[in-house]
Amino acid sequence: MLIYESTKSGFLDDNLTDQLVPKIKQGYESKGLGIGSESEVRSWENSFQYMHKVLSGSDLPDDAGVAIEFKIPLTSRRIDFLISGYDEAGNANVAIVELKQWDGKTTETVADQDGIVKTFLGGGIRETIHPSYQAASYAQLLRDFNTSIQEKPIHLYPAAYLHNFKPQYRETIDNQIYQPYTEQAPLYIRGDAKKLRSFLETQIDVGDDRETLYELSEGELRPAKTLQDSLLAMLEEQDEFTLIDSQKVIFETGVEMAQRSHRDGQKRVLIVDGGPGTGKTVVAINILSELIQNDLVAQYVSKNRAPRAVYKEKLRGDKLVKEIEHLFTGAGSYVETEADTLPALIADEAHRLNAESTFFGRGENQIMEIINAAKFSVFFIDESQRVHIDDIGSKEEIRKHAHDLGAEVEELTLESQFRCNGSEGYLAWLDDVLEIRDTANADGFDLDYDLQVFDDPQTLHETIARRNEETRLSRVVAGYCWEWDKEGRSNPEAYDIKIGDYEQSWNLDTSEPWAIAEGSIDEVGCIHTCQGLEFDYVGVIIGEDLRYRDGEIVVDHEARASTDRSLFGIKKMFKEQPEKAAAKAEELIKNTYRTLMSRGMKGCYIYCCDDQLQEYLKTRVANVSTGSL
Repeated sequence: MLIYESTKSGFLDDNLTDQLVPKIKQGYESKGLGIGSESEVRSWENSFQYMHKVLSGSDLPDDAGVAIEFKIPLTSRRIDFLISGYDEAGNANVAIVELKQWDGKTTETVADQDGIVKTFLGGGIRETIHPSYQAASYAQLLRDFNTSIQEKPIHLYPAAYLHNFKPQYRETIDNQIYQPYTEQAPLYIRGDAKKLRSFLETQIDVGDDRETLYELSEGELRPAKTLQDSLLAMLEEQDEFTLIDSQKVIFETGVEMAQRSHRDGQKRVLIVDGGPGTGKTVVAINILSELIQNDLVAQYVSKNRAPRAVYKEKLRGDKLVKEIEHLFTGAGSYVETEADTLPALIADEAHRLNAESTFFGRGENQIMEIINAAKFSVFFIDESQRVHIDDIGSKEEIRKHAHDLGAEVEELTLESQFRCNGSEGYLAWLDDVLEIRDTANADGFDLDYDLQVFDDPQTLHETIARRNEETRLSRVVAGYCWEWDKEGRSNPEAYDIKIGDYEQSWNLDTSEPWAIAEGSIDEVGCIHTCQGLEFDYVGVIIGEDLRYRDGEIVVDHEARASTDRSLFGIKKMFKEQPEKAAAKAEELIKNTYRTLMSRGMKGCYIYCCDDQLQEYLKTRVANVSTGSL
């Protein structure tokens, strides 16, 4: 989608007469899109002055095409600046320029992660992707899915221009560890305007009066053969993505429904109900891969970053490939997507979907937006895993929006349980113990499962650490009852959780997925970094938000940390609708611990901060009758 398009001479004139930014705003309005924030508008005014300096007086032809804020299909991202034309051999070329306003003073190299830097963003120092990686990934995404690029072909040449980045800080951003990406997308900083000009002049000798940009914008979505081959090879190398039992049935149903919708244009929705460990994500990724192999564009969607990041890394294995990056996206990516743009969307952890899709309150309803954007959508859901006050994901809500949008609906259930060693009995026992519902499993369950209550959190953590050395993966998690101090979020020596002599850090704030990151065994994860994932053994620290009083499980929402947004707004709800608020707080807090305590496939170790709850759980565990106890 072209927000602003002109020629080199037209761009220079618009910039010189102060018409450029108004025309960009007009382009947004004409497409029915929301205009960026004031800071984004200021960045346009700043950055395009530098691009004016690069292009003015250059040998680039006056009728070379220029586009600004080009919306990339499948994402909410936009390319800052494109210039198009032909080289001496008559090849259609487009140069992509990613613009940044970083000054370099606050930028740091991140040596132990791939393509990551630290810099000042959003009011603080944060990890983000390297600008050259960003530009190269945009080019790769277009190559992977745009038919015009594949068929004409159109050659893409990405670059990054950090026009405010001072030369004395060059080593931090142009470091050797980023060479794989700076080779794909050359990096230019302050003082490099002539070098960037030469780069652009090398790609474009003859103007095209925007023809290539129009072709790029009008290209249909279809996965490239290289992407298909790469994804298939990754999937075949990972045994954990093998489908069995009801997983295979749901996989075949989902693929067949997507293909039918592609053929006849009828919108369809598949709802898949499955509890913890049923393999929802495994099925989701297999459907994603199969549709890509069949020339259908599809994306894996989830609100939580953790499962997206972990399964993307698992799929990649040891490969340093980036082809699959754009197949995994957040649930708020479809606010502005037109109806039936995509053949298929696969929504995992659908119980976590929200109404408003962005931090700025844009968007109407993520379920509606996903169904609207795709001809076929599948929602993997477990309603008992709603843990946030904004979670709206339910089968009823999906049915409602599917009906409103004219979609046919089919519902299936994933029955096989893999987590908790294959038993639905443990989950039913958990429901009974937490007083979520009465079950027939009050006294036990039929499985070989290691269930223990520990007298102190230090021993629990040490035992989980030993399990982690013996098995594939084990981790410690906790209820969000301790503050996550902003200043220490990246410091492993900053101890957030303190219980007697036990001191530990919350999961560190890095771009690497906590669940599989090296060193994370020495940290404590929360619901937001482990939901949707599984471990061999899980250690669960139950905070003061869950207690036992007068023979009943009770919750205390005020014991939650203020840095936890899961119950944000509950105090206001208590004032206005106290009964509704009490029910909501009880549901979310109990669901949180049910979710945490069902992360382990082979065992769950528990410590309770509340003494009475500790004694209650000891009694319940001592009375358990299992396949091993």
